[in-house]
Amino acid sequence: MNDVSTKILPDGDTQTDVRPDLSHGDGDHERFAHYVKKAKITESAVTGTPVIALCGKVWVPNRDPKKYPVCPECKKIYESMKSGGGEGDE
Repeated sequence: MNDVSTKILPDGDTQTDVRPDLSHGDGDHERFAHYVKKAKITESAVTGTPVIALCGKVWVPNRDPKKYPVCPECKKIYESMKSGGGEGDE
């Protein structure tokens, strides 16, 4: 299955997306919606290039994230970024 999906996060800077493709982990990454920068989702939709989620998952987005729970690792990283936790501060 190679379905793609995206979801805009509250701050508009990132989106979620899901698809098992290039992941080499234990398979759990395939069951979650992941956080990805919005610009990267748009670029991937146009060019077909893979994106990298906050948790490190790499894939070409193509599934509806509303059908999956948010990746706990992505969520933890995203929340630490919002609270000034030091990761990803720009």
